[in-house]
Amino acid sequence: MNSEPRDRASGRPDHRGSKGPLAGVRLLDLGGAGPVPFCAMVLRDMGAEVVSIDRPRLAANELDEVATLTEGAFDRGRSPLVVDLKSAGGIELVLDLLPRFDGLMEGFRPGVAERLGLGPSICMARNPKLVYGRMTGWGQNGPLSNSPGHDINYLALSGALAPIGAADRPPVPPLNLVADFGGGGMLLAVGMLAGLVDAMKSGIGQVIDAAMVDGSSLMMTMMYAMHSNGSWVLRRESNINDGGAPFYHVYETADHRYVAVGAMERRFYDALVSRLGLDSLDLPDQWDREHWPMLTGILAEAFMVRTRDQWTAIFANEPVCVTPVLGIDEAPLHPHNIFRSTFTGAEGNYRPAPAPRFSRYATDRGEAPTEPRSTAEQLIEFGIASDRIDGLRAAGTII
Repeated sequence: MNSEPRDRASGRPDHRGSKGPLAGVRLLDLGGAGPVPFCAMVLRDMGAEVVSIDRPRLAANELDEVATLTEGAFDRGRSPLVVDLKSAGGIELVLDLLPRFDGLMEGFRPGVAERLGLGPSICMARNPKLVYGRMTGWGQNGPLSNSPGHDINYLALSGALAPIGAADRPPVPPLNLVADFGGGGMLLAVGMLAGLVDAMKSGIGQVIDAAMVDGSSLMMTMMYAMHSNGSWVLRRESNINDGGAPFYHVYETADHRYVAVGAMERRFYDALVSRLGLDSLDLPDQWDREHWPMLTGILAEAFMVRTRDQWTAIFANEPVCVTPVLGIDEAPLHPHNIFRSTFTGAEGNYRPAPAPRFSRYATDRGEAPTEPRSTAEQLIEFGIASDRIDGLRAAGTII
């Protein structure tokens, strides 16, 4: 990694993707399910050049039903190479490219990369400084390491699923935010960054084992601590931040929409009660858990007299921590999100913009257009000879 990004083949300055603190970092994404592409997108947003390997069948749009639903979700700034990793020529090509990369990320099941000939020992023999990031559900070892699973399964085993949802109904998966993207893709990004910093200091790469069950457990740190000190109740909807507390709750409004209330602190709670037209002297104490169901019922009745937007107007600029619950179709249009350019795109086709923001870099808040480049064009830039490229293309190894 250099202070000035340079082309690895020619040594000439290369300012492609130089907007961001990771300018000059080049990463190879071998692919996998959502968390790895998400991680790659986050690192690209920070200025890294991430080259993604696509299998020929994916390039031909032969996707399964699940993949089709999310196709293109993480393509921002993406530079795909279409390479057949089941061919000897494709594997050797990837290995030959590794000295030009600082890190590699893969989302295969344990042992698959090794069977392909792209395991850590082989790759790091080609590039000892390589940071090799591995994303799995269950981790690289353990009784379940080779078992199939999805976000909901990793949540279930980490203790993160059981507390979420209504008390009288089964637990509810919080979309696939916690294991796939928070405890998975984002944790892999953090691991890759730490590995890159260490490699820059030591000159030695290492393997990052990022497991979604580990990440989901890590994100439950506060709840495990509260359970240890006796302040967490195992029954759902019985705690301060699981919907059990009347001052941290979602309430329906007259138009059958919702507002989110987070009035934990006493001054926020008192302001909430006042703006609802209630007298605190007639109500149970805010922290009297035994009376939480009754207090929730009183607040629910009060919220039902006006619409969501009427309540939004009433609570505007008030110290109460009350916000409208917006749908995916509404959030990009909220004035605060518009002001901060939190989303990119146009009506009907919005995407979250890059985050976080860096004071030294003017992050492009729009969808930066990328010029389509063929696999052959990219390989030439990486210093692969044209006659070898012709041979790989003739063999169907690249497209």
